[in-house]
Amino acid sequence: MSRFTRRHFIKAALAASGSVLVSTPLQAMTRPELPSEVAFRHGVASGDPLQDAVILWTRATPVKSGESGPVKVIWELARDSAFKEVLRRGNAETDLARDYTVKIDVRELEPGSRYYYRFIGATEQSPVGRTRTLPEGGVEQIKLAVFSCSNYPAGYFNVYQLAAQSGDWDAVLHLGDYIYEYGANGYATEHSAEIGRALPEDNAGELLTLTDYRKRYALYRTDTGLQSLHASAPFIAVWDDHEISNDTWKGGAQNHNEGEGDFFARRAAAVQAYYEWLPIRPPAGERHPQIYRSFHFGGLVDLHMLDTRVIGRDRQIEFADYMDEKGRFDSESFAAALADPGRSLLGKTQFQWLADTLEKSTGRWQLLGQQVLMGKMHLPAEIMVNFASGKKSTAITPELIALKAASMKGKPLSESQRARLQQQLPYNLDAWDGYPAEREALYRRVRALGKNLVVAAGDTHNAWFSHLKYAEGTLVGLEFATASVSSPGMETYLGLDERAAVELARGMPLLIDDLQYCNLHQRGYLALTFREDEVQAEWKFIDNIRSTEFAEAAGHRVVHRLA
Repeated sequence: MSRFTRRHFIKAALAASGSVLVSTPLQAMTRPELPSEVAFRHGVASGDPLQDAVILWTRATPVKSGESGPVKVIWELARDSAFKEVLRRGNAETDLARDYTVKIDVRELEPGSRYYYRFIGATEQSPVGRTRTLPEGGVEQIKLAVFSCSNYPAGYFNVYQLAAQSGDWDAVLHLGDYIYEYGANGYATEHSAEIGRALPEDNAGELLTLTDYRKRYALYRTDTGLQSLHASAPFIAVWDDHEISNDTWKGGAQNHNEGEGDFFARRAAAVQAYYEWLPIRPPAGERHPQIYRSFHFGGLVDLHMLDTRVIGRDRQIEFADYMDEKGRFDSESFAAALADPGRSLLGKTQFQWLADTLEKSTGRWQLLGQQVLMGKMHLPAEIMVNFASGKKSTAITPELIALKAASMKGKPLSESQRARLQQQLPYNLDAWDGYPAEREALYRRVRALGKNLVVAAGDTHNAWFSHLKYAEGTLVGLEFATASVSSPGMETYLGLDERAAVELARGMPLLIDDLQYCNLHQRGYLALTFREDEVQAEWKFIDNIRSTEFAEAAGHRVVHRLA
């Protein structure tokens, strides 16, 4: 191939993919150019694997102070970790316009294969990363590690370290809140100084600009646990709200306030930084907020990563909006607003894409990777009214749990006791419970198609397992939700010690009909293993996030077999 033709190909590939360099055998083993003097302080990563492709990532930080021009690195892909059998070698250039991040989309690889990769500068070499392509055809099992909600000031990312040590993953699913946008005195920062996780002075404010978001990603990517996991397996990621701002919806966010500028300018900055710092192949280009996409693990699992946050969500309703000055709850108006069939979490375009994709998908299991809880988490109305009135510490009482237990055992209850249990409201209006009409429409599609549905969720910082049931009680799927990496959960929100949190977790499945299991006080991740006729969910927990010293704690496992 002539020099002109090769350059023309590279130019066309770059035009199609933004700042991602596309590499095929056309450029394999090219003569390396002299690399620049750079440091690889943020590790390496891979992501968005396909049967024949994977994204490789690093950040090439200029070593010379004040340098702002372009820098060059060499990248290599090999069969072995010693790089005795190098399959690809190429040159990559990056600059300040992309925050010195490097992304290589390596194409025309073999399916179901493990590869090793590294980046080389003039005086320094990156850590070696391990990645793999997706399998093609028959496969006996798929192992996925699922994460959500990593808050740097709240603690060390030991959960990532545990997963890096614990398994040979086909892929890592990150379901959002990879970073948090708050400033130095914001959410979950109470112990940050004493444990050595305080935000630095040049990034201590709330994130508003592109520079702010870039610096926060750079800080998070110094964590050794996160670097270890990125280097051990390919990531498949979507954002939640904190990559932009708390409780984001398509037109704004709860934490985007007066004086903080234009929301869409802030969102654009956040999206750009996310695409720069994550090993992701943006499905609609690096300036577009569309992130939903699918991955196929042979004929066993079809994974559909959704955006329940940014592109289509209508604004959340809140209980407080239906409370009068005397603390009385307008249940009729609330019910009407909640049941509005026009309210959407996914948006019409994404919902139709999902419906069409599920219909065409042929995998044994259909897995939705998405941010918020889909299961129906309905609690007695008096609990939710207490929440809305600010009485959080006494909202969920042992008395109500005892009443529900007595009811399940067939013991007679008074009329007032039955009413206390039967009058229910959704617990979390930011989740699918706040958009029940769209959820029922999705369940209706799934039931009609007869698919084996599994939903993975994050967001709440706690572990959950729920049956997904259609309106009349038909089981349409299972939901497994991961605990957080470091963000505090319901135990902190309710002011519970560990013993009280454990007791409450035992009682919650009694109060919530579709809930089968929960853990309300430990940090961890979720391991999903799919086989032809079963799915296994195993929650892995750790005992400490206040330092890098930790041990694995007792976990919980569920196995569901197809009939």
